[in-house]
Amino acid sequence: MWKWIQAFASPQNFYQSSAKIIPWMMIPFVTLSLAGLYWALVVSPADYQQGESVRIMYVHVPAAWMSLFIYVVMATAGAIGLIWQIKLAFVVAKVSAPIGAAFTLLALITGSIWGKPMWGTWWVWDARLTSELILLFLYLAYMSLNNAFDNPKTANKASAILAIVDW
Repeated sequence: MWKWIQAFASPQNFYQSSAKIIPWMMIPFVTLSLAGLYWALVVSPADYQQGESVRIMYVHVPAAWMSLFIYVVMATAGAIGLIWQIKLAFVVAKVSAPIGAAFTLLALITGSIWGKPMWGTWWVWDARLTSELILLFLYLAYMSLNNAFDNPKTANKASAILAIVDW
């Protein structure tokens, strides 16, 4: 099994395999995403307490979960890259950071939109909100650190250490 993992972790083999898989996965992804958004934002009934603003939760909660999950993926990929020297793991960590930052920003924006009618204010210094804001700063710090070095190996190692330490 280890030989299979090493072979698949080779960038050349990975790119060849993913080039074949991506077109076939795009159709179910787009179909299921559009169906889920339609059911969540159009078909779902209004809540008896929150009214129509409950529908923002169908976007906010998955965005918040994904923002946390992607950071775990980024830190795990950084650890794999540092321990086993797999170059593709550093690539996974590097490309995960902007995606995670986008989900974190989406969670913060949708949370503020939901919070205004529910709490009467756009922002409350709650532990969950503040930790999500700190997570956004961690994503930005990771991307900044990764782009701060001229040597890609040094950048990968430094940013992986940052992700692991903050995990």
